[in-house]
Amino acid sequence: MKCPYCGFEDSKVVDSRPTDEGQTIRRRRECEECKKRFTTYERIEKVPIMVIKKDGNRQAYDRNKILNGMIRACEKRPVSMQRIEESVDNIEKSIYNSLEKEIDSTFIGEQVMKELKEIDEVSYVRFASVYRQFKDLNSFMDELKKIINNNEEK
Repeated sequence: MKCPYCGFEDSKVVDSRPTDEGQTIRRRRECEECKKRFTTYERIEKVPIMVIKKDGNRQAYDRNKILNGMIRACEKRPVSMQRIEESVDNIEKSIYNSLEKEIDSTFIGEQVMKELKEIDEVSYVRFASVYRQFKDLNSFMDELKKIINNNEEK
């Protein structure tokens, strides 16, 4: 790290402490040349991700939208908040691991449905009915039949 006082290229870390609940590391450094001390901060670089909606509009990724949708789907069901949070973490990992700066909302929706299917089938059907916008009872029944067939195969 370059010294802000004399411009020398080398410095040594004298002290390191986590700050901001572990999101940042504060480092006290000492210049090898002039021996003056200075502070630097190290943070995780977060790449902003844009979500491409079905209508083509783009908006910033918002974890809370996924969380709220899953909470609504799991309402009055035996699903703990911790399990919902873990599922949102899994979805977020798959989003960030894709290394894409823009992601389709359909990718996110499919990830949510995959997680809900593992958690609770009723919650899955609730979410699917809104997400897939079933036009009539037959399309809804087709989705239910898929779930029933999957359960029989297990």
